Amino acid sequence: MGLNIEENQKLVEEILEAYPKKARKDREKHFQVADEKAIDCSTCAVKSNIKSRPGVMTPRGCAYAGSKGVVWGPIKDMVHISHGPVGCGQYSWGSRRNFANGTLGIDNFTAMQITSDFQETDIVFGGDKKLAVIMREITEMFPLAKGISVQSECPVGLIGDDIEAVSKKMSKELEMPIVPVRCEGFRGVSQSLGHHIANDAIRDFVMGRAELAETGPYDVNIIGDYNIGGDAWASRILLEEMGLRVIAQWSGDGSLNELEVAHKAKLNLIHCHRSMNYMVDHMEKAYGIPWLEYNFFGPTKTYESLRAIAALFDATIQENCEQMIARYKPVMDAVIRKYRPRLENKTVMLMIGGLRSRHTIGAYEDLGMDIVASGYEFAHKDDYEKMLPMLAEGTIVMDDPTAYELEELTKKMNIDLVGSGVKEKYVYHKMGVPFRQMHSWDYSGPYHGFDGFKVFAKDMDMTVNSPVWALVSRQGTMEPKEAGV
Repeated sequence: MGLNIEENQKLVEEILEAYPKKARKDREKHFQVADEKAIDCSTCAVKSNIKSRPGVMTPRGCAYAGSKGVVWGPIKDMVHISHGPVGCGQYSWGSRRNFANGTLGIDNFTAMQITSDFQETDIVFGGDKKLAVIMREITEMFPLAKGISVQSECPVGLIGDDIEAVSKKMSKELEMPIVPVRCEGFRGVSQSLGHHIANDAIRDFVMGRAELAETGPYDVNIIGDYNIGGDAWASRILLEEMGLRVIAQWSGDGSLNELEVAHKAKLNLIHCHRSMNYMVDHMEKAYGIPWLEYNFFGPTKTYESLRAIAALFDATIQENCEQMIARYKPVMDAVIRKYRPRLENKTVMLMIGGLRSRHTIGAYEDLGMDIVASGYEFAHKDDYEKMLPMLAEGTIVMDDPTAYELEELTKKMNIDLVGSGVKEKYVYHKMGVPFRQMHSWDYSGPYHGFDGFKVFAKDMDMTVNSPVWALVSRQGTMEPKEAGV
């Protein structure tokens, strides 16, 4: 792949010319074309974690989405109340495919949506009394629920509902943990602050409240894996096959007890650094637990991560790791031999959350695909500093890109595959551009680990080479893309 730095810089400038002068000056700060210095990590010019400019169509979510939709919502044996109007709760309901063991409505509540359904009278007179009634009803309807969280929406913060006082009072009355989470959507610039707020609530109300009967030298936590399509299960298989014991996983298929005993682990393995780095930092300071970021997307990164994890343990774990890689490598090589010829040199543009743009690069490269543009919705500077060394010179890097910018990049770069979220999906289908929903795997998965790479490779081939694209006119490009057979 040969990307031209000067041409892509001109391309970015051309796209931004459509904005008024002030808006153009603002959006210029959020773009960078990767060059040698950027890849060496000596210069990262991308501005991030800044409030989106009013008037542009941002793909970001809010603090409530970061707390309820990401961190707390997947905890399966707690009931999570969306405290406020029904709209936010409905939007967050069942959209992320956080798989969890258990029986729905009995000991698993992840696919249910409980809301206080604010009306005008609640806005005027407050929702504190209503919240207490809901908590009593929850314990009657779901006697096996282990706890409750209160996820506050925007109006709750505006009118001043005292969710902390209600939670404290009802926790004593109902004799169960009730956690108030001040995650009103207007807090911060994106869902990233919602992650931080959610982690603080875990720290303050849950962590360290229980003990393990037995501990061992190989006890680890999986942190920041939300079990999308079964990802955490696919990852856990590898860790346990290597000889480690997973005592807690957050938060996909996670439980209240796992949050309470996680402080007994010997190592935290963090997957989504953006959403959980606050927590592993706290656990390192408070409990002395070291942490390691790992990446189980694609065989190359999975091999690297497994070896890095094993290196922190004894020779037995290291030997188990090498034996396991030796068993799986022929299987992974066969997958690559099957799909790489069909995907070689296909161009990819990624714009995913605050982690996966970086983590999925290796998986696409294992299939011979070229990342030509990549960015995040709500990343911070350290996310870009980690991503830049993974990119080829000339790759366009963008932060919080607008709908217009993404569409123009797709047209002008003649992209073969776009990987982003559900808000973007149908736009690209209408444009005639292959698209994968890379937030919840487009009803597929898992994508993590060796089992996941088989699914990932098949899905990318099915998407890019579907015959349907030959029946759709591709908008805004000089030539139609040729569909596969």
